[in-house]
Amino acid sequence: MPSLRYLGVCLPLFFISTLPVFAKDSHVMVAHQDAITVDPALTLPKLIDLTLAKYPDLTWLESLEEEAKALQKRGESWTAGASQANLSYTEVTSGTLHVVNAGVQVPLWNLGQRDAEKNVAAQANLSAENMAAATKLRVAGLVRAALWDMAVQKIRYDQAHVELDSYEALLAKTKRRVTLGDLPRMDELLVQTELLQKKSVLTLAEAELMHARKRYQSITQSNKVPSNYQEKLVALKEIEQNHPLLVALNSQIERKKAELEAQRLVGSGQTNLSIGVNSDRSSNGDQRSNNTEAFSIGVTVPFGGQAHYAPQLAAINVELNKLNAERAQLFRDLEQAHHEAEHNLEVNRKEMQTAEELKKVAQERLKMMQISYQMGESNLLHLLEVQTQTQRAVLNAKERAVMLQRDQAFYNQAVGVLP
Repeated sequence: MPSLRYLGVCLPLFFISTLPVFAKDSHVMVAHQDAITVDPALTLPKLIDLTLAKYPDLTWLESLEEEAKALQKRGESWTAGASQANLSYTEVTSGTLHVVNAGVQVPLWNLGQRDAEKNVAAQANLSAENMAAATKLRVAGLVRAALWDMAVQKIRYDQAHVELDSYEALLAKTKRRVTLGDLPRMDELLVQTELLQKKSVLTLAEAELMHARKRYQSITQSNKVPSNYQEKLVALKEIEQNHPLLVALNSQIERKKAELEAQRLVGSGQTNLSIGVNSDRSSNGDQRSNNTEAFSIGVTVPFGGQAHYAPQLAAINVELNKLNAERAQLFRDLEQAHHEAEHNLEVNRKEMQTAEELKKVAQERLKMMQISYQMGESNLLHLLEVQTQTQRAVLNAKERAVMLQRDQAFYNQAVGVLP
C-alpha cells in the first residue's frame, strides 16, 4: 500500500536530518501563514547577537554604561561638589562708605572619600558589563526555546501531513475495492471518518506551528533561522561561580558595598574651603574711614549629625541585604534548573532508545497486519487501529530525537554556556 512508503521510513540518526525544513508548506490547511526561511549564512551565535541588538533591554543597558561614565567623571573631579561664588556690596546710608565682599567656597573631599567614589564608578562599570552578559544569556535562552519549539511543532506537523497522505491513499484504494464489491460500504465510511480526523489533527498541528513561528518572529524580530543550531553538550557537575547570572548579581552586590563605604565617608557632610577678599572705600574725602583691602581664608568642618546620615546608610544596607538574599535564591534556582536539565537528558536518552525499538516493532506489526488484511484474515478496523499505533510510534521516535537535541541546548542554558 502507498502508506508503507511513509510509515517505513526510518528516522536518520544524524542531527541535520532531524532539523525541520522551514520551506513553504505544500499542504496548507489555513490561509494564515507565518513564513520562515532558512539562511545558510546565519549561525546561532550571530542570531543571538542580532536579537540582542533589537531587544528592549538594550536601552537600559546603555543607560547603565552612561551612569558608570558619569560616576567616573565625578570620582576624577578635584572637588567634592559644585563650588560657590559670593559677592556682596554694602553702602552706608550717608553714601560715604562703600564695602565690597567677594569670595569662593569649595567643597573638599573627606579623607578617603575620593578613592571610594572612584571605586563606586569602577564597580558600576563592571556591573554594567556583567549585566549585559547576563541579558545576553537570557536572550539566548529565549532564542533557544523558540527555535526548538518550532522544531518540535514542525515534526508534529510533518507527521500529521504524512498520516493524512497515507489515509488519502488508503481511502482511494478502499473506494476502488468497494466499487468492485470486494469491501462493504461501511469500510469506506470508516476510512473516510479516520481521514477527516487526520485533517483535523493536521489543522491543529499547523496552527501550533504558526504560533511557534510567530513567537520566534516576535522574539528575534526576524523570519530567518539558521540551517544548523545543534549544540555540543557542556557537562558540568555543579553550577559554577562564573555563571553569568551569578556574576551579574555579585557585581551588583560589590557596587552596593562600594556605595555603602562612600556614603560612610561622606559622614555629616563635606568640608568647605572659603577664600574671600574685602574692599573698604570712602568717598568725598571722608577722613573717618581708611581705604583698606582684606583677604580671608577659612575652613568649615561639619561634625555630629549621625542621626541625619544614618538613615541613608541604613537604606543602602537594606538594598545590599536584599541583593544577598536574591543571590542565595538565584543559586538555589540554578541548582534546581541544572538538576532538572541533567535529569531530562538522562530520561530522553532512555526514551529515545525505547521509542526507536517500539517504532521498529510497530512497523513490523503493521506489515503483518496489512498482509493479514489483504488475505482476509483481519478486518479494516483492526488494520486502522494498528496503523494508528504505528504512526504514534513513528511520531514519538521523531520527537524524542529532536527533544534530545533540544535538551542539550537547554542544559547549556541552565549552566550558563552560550553557543
